Amino acid sequence: MWDLLARFRHLSRRAVVGKSPRSVAGQVFVLQVALVVVLVVCAVFALVLQSERDTSTEAKRRSIAVAQTFAHSPGVLQALQTTDPSKVLQPLTEAGRKSAGVDFIVVMDTKGIRYTHPIPSKIGHRFVGQIAPSLAGKVYTESVHGPLGHEVQATVPIKDDHGKVVALVSAGLKVKNVTSEVNRQLPIILAAGAGALVVSTGGTALVGRRLRRQTHALAPAEMTRMYEHHDTVLHSVREGVLIVAEGGHLLLANDEARRLLELPHEADGRNVRELSVLDPEMVELLVSGREATDEVHFAGGRLLAVNQRPTDRAGGPGGTVVTLRDSTELQAVSGRAEAARERLELLYDAGLGVGTTLDVVRTAEELAQLAVPRFADFVTVDVADAVLHGEEPARTATDMRRVAVNGIRDDHPLYEKGRLIDFLPSTPQARGYGAGRSELVTDLSSAVGWQAQDPERAQKIIDFGIHTLIAAPIKARGSVLGMVNFWRSKRDAFDEEELSLAEELVARAAVSIDNARRYTREHALAVTLQRSLLPRALPEQSALEVGYRYLPAQSGVSGDWFDVIPLPGSRVALAVGDVVGHGLHAAATMGRLRTAVHNFSTLDLPPDELLSHLDDLVGRIDQDESACAESAGEIVGATCLYAIYDPVTRRCVMSRAGHLAPALVHPDGSVTYPDLPGGPPLGLGGMPFRTAELELAEGTQLVLYTDGLIEDRSRDLDVGMELLRQALAGHPDRTPEDSCQAVLDELLPERPKDDVALLIARTRALPPENVADWDVPRDPAAVSGMRGAVSEKLEEWGLAELGFGMELVLSELITNAIRYGSDPIHVRLIRDRTLVCEVADGSSTSPHLRYAATTDEGGRGLFLVSQMTERWGTRYTPQGKVIWAEVALPDFTELSDFSAD
Repeated sequence: MWDLLARFRHLSRRAVVGKSPRSVAGQVFVLQVALVVVLVVCAVFALVLQSERDTSTEAKRRSIAVAQTFAHSPGVLQALQTTDPSKVLQPLTEAGRKSAGVDFIVVMDTKGIRYTHPIPSKIGHRFVGQIAPSLAGKVYTESVHGPLGHEVQATVPIKDDHGKVVALVSAGLKVKNVTSEVNRQLPIILAAGAGALVVSTGGTALVGRRLRRQTHALAPAEMTRMYEHHDTVLHSVREGVLIVAEGGHLLLANDEARRLLELPHEADGRNVRELSVLDPEMVELLVSGREATDEVHFAGGRLLAVNQRPTDRAGGPGGTVVTLRDSTELQAVSGRAEAARERLELLYDAGLGVGTTLDVVRTAEELAQLAVPRFADFVTVDVADAVLHGEEPARTATDMRRVAVNGIRDDHPLYEKGRLIDFLPSTPQARGYGAGRSELVTDLSSAVGWQAQDPERAQKIIDFGIHTLIAAPIKARGSVLGMVNFWRSKRDAFDEEELSLAEELVARAAVSIDNARRYTREHALAVTLQRSLLPRALPEQSALEVGYRYLPAQSGVSGDWFDVIPLPGSRVALAVGDVVGHGLHAAATMGRLRTAVHNFSTLDLPPDELLSHLDDLVGRIDQDESACAESAGEIVGATCLYAIYDPVTRRCVMSRAGHLAPALVHPDGSVTYPDLPGGPPLGLGGMPFRTAELELAEGTQLVLYTDGLIEDRSRDLDVGMELLRQALAGHPDRTPEDSCQAVLDELLPERPKDDVALLIARTRALPPENVADWDVPRDPAAVSGMRGAVSEKLEEWGLAELGFGMELVLSELITNAIRYGSDPIHVRLIRDRTLVCEVADGSSTSPHLRYAATTDEGGRGLFLVSQMTERWGTRYTPQGKVIWAEVALPDFTELSDFSAD
């Protein structure tokens, strides 16, 4: 068909080209050029007239303005009252004439006798022009032949203070000067007209050239003959031919196209969207303008093979030409192929779009959204309530939770989302759940067992128009987790072939729902384990006011942890750490490290020594993990920061192993990051850890955190630390709890990708009156003096009732220091939540508690100390050691008011 039309068009053009004396394009060009010339000439003439009129008007306006200005100038009335007005006014009018750009300014009396004139000989002569209107108080303009020639002048009155006209002023220009202005504008007007003529003629030539190309230089008669030839061929072929314009208007349809598409006679010129006889898919193709090759479309009960090509390939007008062939015999095959294609496409989309998250409810919602309206009009998903908690489902369809509802309308009478349903054994849902197979109900109005569940709601569903149901079980790994219900109201009832499609669709979602259930269970177990390993409550202590936050990661549990550990001497240890990785392994490792920190802290080790012991422990864990086949490749990595704060000296000693430096919020609201020496992460070994000692003002906030707070893929570490600084700065009076919440709100998204541990501690200082210090000489005789001094101090503190026991404890500790230790010996008494007695000496020998035999003369001192005190112990310092003991206070609430400051 395409070759036939091309050959015919070529032959027709060859037969007629060259025989036309004047083409259509040439005739149109001549007509357009003539029209352009007439329009340009008229425009130039109008511009000349307008210019003359504007110039004359401007001359009159200027004359009036100059005359009125001079008439109201100061000194004119006084000059008129002199004996010789011309002597005064003549220089003024000449100066004014030159500055105002007019040819003359004449002052005259009320009889018209001139006082001034550009030609002095004319002074004293009568003024040429009308003065009666001006004597009546009006401004009068006129054109006269005066002493200077043809003039345009304006005459205005000069009035005295009583409003009486005492003289007249006339100003004006010579007509030849006004005309010269028009003559100067005339070349510009003519040039503009010529330019417009050239541009218009050029545009007309371009239009004529395009028209000549489109009409192939044919004369009107030749074009008519060619159209008749084309029309004969067009309606003779046995293929339908359509020509559609860019906007979708039908320009031409041959007889075969009208027959195949059953088009009305008045279809030509109408938009194809308005032709109700056309199938929507056919309309979409015709208005799209895209290329099509043997596409199959339904039209009028026929199956048509459609080809479509654009008409503007050779520079022609925009639009498409369409050919149609009747292929009805392929209809049956095409229908089955289309159904198979839609089924495969639906299953393919289900594989991609269902199960994108490990969430039972979200997976069910994705399935419901996918199936409506492509497969069903309404979809409801019911899941065993135990499955939502990660548990195994029940054996019967009771306690079913509706987790997803989706449909083509929102006013349906189906059970709402979130409802707990107990399906009766007679319902398709209960039968399908128990047997593990799908149930097809083709007519809900006659299904008695289904209506027994809720007769009133069942009737509403039937009245709503829902008439058929498929209840397919969500079955995975041998267990039924719930039911998916497919409902139809607008389309035909489900058949057996669609039943198998529903089963396959649900089977793809069932695996994802079961994976989400298992993940929910494991996640709950991991979170429970991790929270059990973290501190549930902070211990009581007076050195710090502490606030903390822990946020688990979006993807699951991790190894972040923190701790607050009271130490002897009213000191407090702060620890924060992070185990690399996520999941149960990281949480279990975190628990081991936290327990180790507690155990090492009981030895009262300095921060660097404690981290060294942790480093050894992590190294041994790595060796154990690498020796285990099941854990091959899982290398433990961890970071930690450990700090000890002493409220007596307000000094804080800290050390870190691969961890981020803490932030300090000073009492003035400024925030700094202390220069804390860095150390390698735990488990690498071989490198010593270093400490830093800071003196903190009372009220300073110490901020410890893990990397999840400030690190993010979208920002650098320095940016995160600066954001933390901004969140903390300027709020020195904010409580640690409020600071924790403010920091999280400022730095973290709603669901952080990494877990976060945040610990903020505000320092307190023990009042000096609650501490007593003594230096003790290394002389046994000094013991009795210390007992007396301690008794006095206890009586001063209102603790005289503890005097006997404390004297006994102090005597034993000082005696041991004198006998087995070395200088210097120092005693310190601290009143806090307990009464603490510390005896320091310069030796590193550690005393040991033992049970003395009845025949032993000594060895009972430390046993006596342990019996008289709540606890006692030894800690080592760079200068030696300190032996301490704690005694409970009789009423702590009255003796520790400083802790609430």
